[in-house]
This record gives sequence, structure tokens and C-alpha cells, in this order.
Amino acid sequence: MHILLVASAFNSLTQRVHAELRDRGHTVAVELVPLPEGSWLETVRRHAPDLLLAPMLTTAIPREVWSAYPCFVVHPGPVGDRGPSSLDWAVQEGVEQWGVTVLQAEEEMDAGAVWASVACVVPPVAKSDLYRNEIADAALAAVLLAVERFASRSHTPLPQTTARTRPYLDQRVRRIDWDADSTQTVVRKLRAADSRPGVLDMLCGAEWYLHGGHPEDGLRGTPGQLLATRAGAICRATRDGAVWIPELRRRRTPGQPPEVKLPAVSALGDRLPPLPELPAPLEAAWPTWTDIRYREEGSVGFLSFSFPGGAMSTAQCRRLLDAYREACARPTSTLVLGGGRDFFSNGIHLNVIEAAEDPAAESWTNINALDDLVEAVLRTTDRLVIAALAGNAAAGGVMLALAADEVWCRTGCVLNPHYRLMGLYGSEYWTYTLPRRVGAATAGRLLSEALPLSAVSAHRIGLVDRVIACEPRDFAAETGRLAARSATLPGTRSRIAVKKEQLELQESREPLAAFRERELARMHRTFFDPEAPYHALRRAFVRKEKPARTPAHLVLAPPARTAAEPHPAALRVTGTDRDGISSRPDD
Repeated sequence: MHILLVASAFNSLTQRVHAELRDRGHTVAVELVPLPEGSWLETVRRHAPDLLLAPMLTTAIPREVWSAYPCFVVHPGPVGDRGPSSLDWAVQEGVEQWGVTVLQAEEEMDAGAVWASVACVVPPVAKSDLYRNEIADAALAAVLLAVERFASRSHTPLPQTTARTRPYLDQRVRRIDWDADSTQTVVRKLRAADSRPGVLDMLCGAEWYLHGGHPEDGLRGTPGQLLATRAGAICRATRDGAVWIPELRRRRTPGQPPEVKLPAVSALGDRLPPLPELPAPLEAAWPTWTDIRYREEGSVGFLSFSFPGGAMSTAQCRRLLDAYREACARPTSTLVLGGGRDFFSNGIHLNVIEAAEDPAAESWTNINALDDLVEAVLRTTDRLVIAALAGNAAAGGVMLALAADEVWCRTGCVLNPHYRLMGLYGSEYWTYTLPRRVGAATAGRLLSEALPLSAVSAHRIGLVDRVIACEPRDFAAETGRLAARSATLPGTRSRIAVKKEQLELQESREPLAAFRERELARMHRTFFDPEAPYHALRRAFVRKEKPARTPAHLVLAPPARTAAEPHPAALRVTGTDRDGISSRPDD
């Protein structure tokens, strides 16, 4: 079918729906709202879709459209749930089961007949993590079921019989009472507001939106008091414990551009009182928050990291490089990089760059720090390195993964291996790693099309070595099991020996330094050219400015496969077979 996606933003869920529908042979077009005044019907007519689908839409579809075309809306709540803050309420109230519903659009929001509904669990994580994982899995399953039912022309959607409409979850309800709220309550409120809108609060004499929350059991203080810092985060006392808050966003001053989220310590700057920096040991055994952690199981080391939004600042890149070197000093034969939940990496930290006194200089420092990390992975020849992607990756984050010997992805991953939408040529040794994996022609296509890839499509073209079908909460354990088995295979030792020979051969032909030098020469020209599009694109991205029109590359995307290729839905993705995918008919 020809399917038109209408969305308020080309966000993670819209990207996943886009990629997975294309995997199944549909042509997919995208239109971002708001559309020009009075142009809804005209725009839809121009696309002439078989179906209009709204994966993430914060405005109503006009009557003139839904009365003329079949229109489905994805609602992040179970049947009968209505309102604009569905997921926020679920997280703040601590529900354990939730769901996603695909509805027929009609006059009343979220009130249409039900085409599909899929239940999911709600683990104790932040809203944005939940949205990109359990909710996205349920939404994708519901969308595919609804599309299949619509295509059959024989399914009748069921009307909703009961409903509960809840209001927008505003700051009056989100407000934290530091004297009365328990740590658990504070964490829920913080997680329910992540990544937007944040929890508005007074801190150090100014109003800030607090983003992200992790419980701390060991530290104590007067409720509301700042106790310590760690890796750019601040620790604040509750009545029965404390919470770590990684990011802050200054409340916008009327007439001024929107403020950006920053690591809490950086955001507060000179306002921050003297506090102890309490780094957690890399192998911290107690359940305290840290963004980088290491553990071992037999001959396998696991270096996991989790940075808000997947962005990696200069400081984060350097700390991760230090941790990587420490992990490589351990007597293991296999090192798993990543493997937690949510984002793997999205490359350099555009928010920190935008807030810097000299964004060009910070861009340059940041890209060099990330290149240093990628180079360390590329030059690791004494063990097998596996990049384990539980969640999405983009730009330099994809290239960081490609530096490893193998790339393993959870089925729900979305990969964006391109840079041009930010006006960049790219670095992180991509001119070496990307063509080496997929060939020069495919590498060029990926970079020029700038479209998201599903994990299955990435596996099909050789970008990914293994696709693991599991729930988000099971990915770490499944990765550990598979890595342990891989470490015992007879061929692993010989693969490690060959790595050293291959790197020496590469260095004799064309040193890795040559790839880096050429890439960085292009990046330097862009960073230090004040007229380069990168600066305006970066500014618009971090300040969430909506484009004046839908980007041209999204207007129409053909199917991701050719007629000769197998339909991805006919393949069973597994985490147990040698190749990561087997040709068993789907149930």
C-alpha cells in the first residue's frame, strides 16, 4: 500500500514505523505538522494514500480529511484511555501494565473505533526510555496488525464502550514537595516528565526544569538540599533518601529563545555551591546511579554506558575512553560495549556545543574526543569487541558501534547511519568502517538517503551481524548469554589473532590516521565557517524548532527491499542461531 505518515515530529516512534512499513514492501510518505493553514486536505490529496497513519500527533486530524480518507491514530494507552498525557500519568502513578491502541480518527480525540490494541509491561524507567522501548514495541505490533486488518477489507473495528479522559498533566501536579515526598514519589515525578516537559522547581535562586531521576540510598541531608555531584549530575536530598538529577533546563524568559537541556553541573555553573564530587567506582557493587559501569562474567567483560538522549559530550567521551582502557586491561577474551537499555549513542553532544562560549571550538574538541574513543576500539587487537545496541543509534553513535568486531542489535533498534541532515561530512572513521561493512555503493546510498533503518534491514545489508529478538528488559541477559557462548567457540582465539594481522596490513596500506585526517579536515572547515548550514541546523535542532516544511527526503520513501529479497516478516529473528537470523516462517 501507499501509506502517508502524519506526525508532529519525525521522532523515534515515527522513524520506527516508517522503517518497518518499508521493510514490508509499502511505500511510505511523511508530512510533518503543522501544515500551512487550510492545506490539510490539499496535502493529503496530493499524496493520494491508501491509508493515513498518525504515529505521534499532538493535534487533531480535520474532519475534511478523516471523513474522506481512512485515518488511523496511534494512542500510547490501552483501550478507553484518553487524553494528552497518557504515558505521563502511567509513569507518575506507577502502573505495571499499559498498552497502545490504534484508533480510527474521528471528531473526538482518542474516541474512535479500535483497529488494534497491544498490551505491554511498564518497568520502573523514565518515560522517554519506556516510549522508545516497551511502548514502541507495542505500538509497532498494533500498527502492523491494524494495517493487516485494513488491507484484508474484511475487518470491522470495534467501538469503544467505556472511556476515561484525563487532563493534561501540568506542573501543579508534577510539583515536588521535597519535605513531604518520598524518594520513590520524587523519582516517579521526575521520570514522568522526562524528557519533556521536565519538573519545574526552584534551585540555587532560579527556576529550572529538572530532567531525569535516579534513586540514591546512601546519601542523606535536609530535604531539598544539594549533597554532591557525579559525572555532571547533582544529588538532591529527599525526606528519606536522595535522587540524582542528570540534566537541567532553565525556565524560558519571555521574548528569549528556548533554553536547552544541559548536564546539571554545567547548567548551574557559578550558581552551584561547593559540593563534593563522588565518582562511583567502575565496578560499583552497590545499587547507586552511575552512567558508566563495568562487570565481568568469566572471560567476558561488559562495559555499559547510558548518557541522556544518547548524546556524548567531550567529558563523557573522555570518561568512557578511560573506562574502555581500564576494561581492556582486564584478562578477558571478549568485551561487550553497551548492552543496557535505550540509546546506544547519537554522537557528539549538540546541546553542550550550542551552550558553549565558542560552539565551533567545542564542536572540534567533542569530535576529536569521540574519534579518540572510536580509534581505541579499532586498535583493540587482543580481544573480541562486541557492540551491543539495546536501543537506537545515529550518526557518530552508529560509527562507534561499527568500530567493534561485531554489532548486535535488539529487534526494536532504529539506526540512522548518516550526517547530512546536520550539515556535516562526518568523522569517527566512517570512511573506513562503513564501506568495509556494506560496500561503497550502499554506504553512499545510506548517507545520501538519510533514512532510518530497522535492525532487520541493517542486518540484511551487513551493517549488523546479529539481531536479537527479546524484550527490552531481557537484552542484557541475552547478550551476556550469547557473548559467553561466543567466547568459548573454537574460532574465537584465531579471530583475535587475525585481527592483529589485519590491522598491521591495513596500516601498511593506508594508516587509520589518514582516514581520520581527511574526515577531520572536512569537519574543521564546517565547524569554523560561520556561514556553514551546520550552525543553523544545530541551533534549530537543540531548540526544537519545527521546520517550515517537511524535509524533501521524507516526502516519499520506496520500500526498503527489492522484489527479489525475502519479506522481513517471513523471517524469524533469533538470538540463538549462529548468524543471528534464520528462515523459519513467522507464527
